[in-house]
Amino acid sequence: MAQSIPKIGAAQPVIRQLDETAVNRIAAGEVVERPASAVKELVENAIDAGAQRITVEYADGGKTLIRVTDDGCGIAGDDLPLALSRHATSKIDGSDLLNIHSFGFRGEALPSLGAVGRLTITSRAAGHDGAEVSVNGGKMGDVRPAALNGGTVVTLRDLFFATPARLKFLRTDRAEAQAIGDVIKRLAMAEPFVQFTLRDVSGEGAGREVFRANAEQGEMFEALHGRLAQVLGREFADNALAIDAQREGLHLTGFAALPTYSRGSAVTQYLFVNGRPVRDKLLVGALRGAYFDFLSRDRHPAAALFIDCDPTLVDVNVHPAKSEVRFRDPGLARGLIVSALRHALADAGHRASTTVAGATLGAMQPEQIGARVYQMDRASMGPRPLPNPQGFAETAGMWGRVETPAQQVTDPSDAVSYTHLTLPTNREV
Repeated sequence: MAQSIPKIGAAQPVIRQLDETAVNRIAAGEVVERPASAVKELVENAIDAGAQRITVEYADGGKTLIRVTDDGCGIAGDDLPLALSRHATSKIDGSDLLNIHSFGFRGEALPSLGAVGRLTITSRAAGHDGAEVSVNGGKMGDVRPAALNGGTVVTLRDLFFATPARLKFLRTDRAEAQAIGDVIKRLAMAEPFVQFTLRDVSGEGAGREVFRANAEQGEMFEALHGRLAQVLGREFADNALAIDAQREGLHLTGFAALPTYSRGSAVTQYLFVNGRPVRDKLLVGALRGAYFDFLSRDRHPAAALFIDCDPTLVDVNVHPAKSEVRFRDPGLARGLIVSALRHALADAGHRASTTVAGATLGAMQPEQIGARVYQMDRASMGPRPLPNPQGFAETAGMWGRVETPAQQVTDPSDAVSYTHLTLPTNREV
């Protein structure tokens, strides 16, 4: 008896070519998972354009509005329709997919965003007039003139309005806003010489500034230390060890916190490969292994580590979101992290973090209380009767005479003593 195939109808299936709109919506499911993913793609484009000041505004957790403004090189008006085409990019020429020096290279972000939302790009390149183009649910409008001094402004409204089912999988506005903030902070750590501003413009009014990181100056290590102080807090910067190690083409830099500055979760672990924020299990395991002899199982280290190498030694074309990488020699990368961190922790010796030391000293300080009342200053409650006077009477024959407090009061000669014991001598025995 023949078995039916439930996924194929009775008629002969027909192979169809999907239209461009459907293809972009399918691709958007891989590239744009949530509002934070859209922010990541747009900000990375701004960094690739050489921007020095980037401002990100969002409303309702990014569901109704995302606006990214930068002062980068901009896009000429004639190139705007091409920039919104699938697999069109200025980052690579397609001859070598391993030699990647930029954040983006797939050419999928802008067409994917235009396929699931209402996207508007306003840009002006040097030597060109400002221009603007809009895409609503995959349908592109005409390019029209626009007023702009320079750079690019990308506005994305009503994310996933073309695919309403995706809206059901989004979390609350507060959770989505926190995810956007985490993306901006990671990119801010990767680019310490770029100014980042994050604003929440939900509701009416000018909104409020959620995060700001001013551009750092000076040498790279000094700039990175200052940026980490802005992003992760001064406590991390004061309790972190500088890391600088090289091995066979891999260069590891960054800062790792002392073991006494450990956290209860792994939320303060930031890893970067060639300036790209990644979430790689290999690197996270190496970081955990480096602190294995210094932390208990329920504690997690805090660190911001950067691995720089020749782009041909690492493959970033593993996942559409580009959050995972694959090293040509994974053991080399892991060994570099473990050895460099253990060496730095060994040199630190028994140094404790200033946060823990300050809390310990504060606990040892005397408690500030009001005026003390001593026992002698309290009002007398009068003599208290003994709980078992018969017991004392029974031992009187062995130890001599025992006087009760009442007897002491009536005898002036014994007014100072509470009891008067006559110890037996050898003669009396």
